[in-house]
Amino acid sequence: MSPPRKALIAVTSAHAPLYPEGQETGLFITEALHPFNVFRTAGFEVDLVSETGSYQADWLSQQKEWLKDEDRKIWEDPNSEFRSKLDHILKPGDVNYEKYGLFFASAGHASLIDYPNAKGLQSIASQMYTEGGIISAVCHGGAIFPGIIDPKTGKSIISGKKVTGFTTKGEEEEGVLDTIISWKRPTIEKAAADAGATYVAPPGPWAAFAHTDGRIVTGANPASAHVTAEDAVKAFDKH
Repeated sequence: MSPPRKALIAVTSAHAPLYPEGQETGLFITEALHPFNVFRTAGFEVDLVSETGSYQADWLSQQKEWLKDEDRKIWEDPNSEFRSKLDHILKPGDVNYEKYGLFFASAGHASLIDYPNAKGLQSIASQMYTEGGIISAVCHGGAIFPGIIDPKTGKSIISGKKVTGFTTKGEEEEGVLDTIISWKRPTIEKAAADAGATYVAPPGPWAAFAHTDGRIVTGANPASAHVTAEDAVKAFDKH
């Protein structure tokens, strides 16, 4: 039986100061919004979930250069399907994994904080993967992968796979690597290597880039959210 045509977008529930004047990181809006739109267009029902049933938007992701007019309209409309579902975000206990065939980990730097220990989200993704579902992540969403265990191997589902995600070079360019180190969290490149995966770098830190390896689909940065979701749909339809 093929997995249900229903997608579950995971959202970080963490927030912390990151930007020069103390503004906080949180959910990078378009990394959830663009996939939401792609999935709805492809005929998926979509729900959103975070580990604690809460979220805070990343400051940078609300600025003009990162939130274009058509996206801002949806974000600022409390009655839009996306914003309404985000504001009534589910907790893992509200989710029956059997109802979903595609898991997508959206991000924001804050996901480096909570995703590694997000046992509820990891358990859902692990069960979905076991049932033949697609597991995807963009940018820092890959922080969730080391804890998504394949029960057949006892290892992360990305062990032996090729994945992409936000580059360490990008962290250096943004001037936030020291902050990540102060959080005692690995970069996405290191987390992938520690989980037994091979990291595939995008052409540049900000270039739209996605990679598919079987039922694992990953994207490199905010610009990649749309294409990563499209590739996740392709992988879903193929499998």
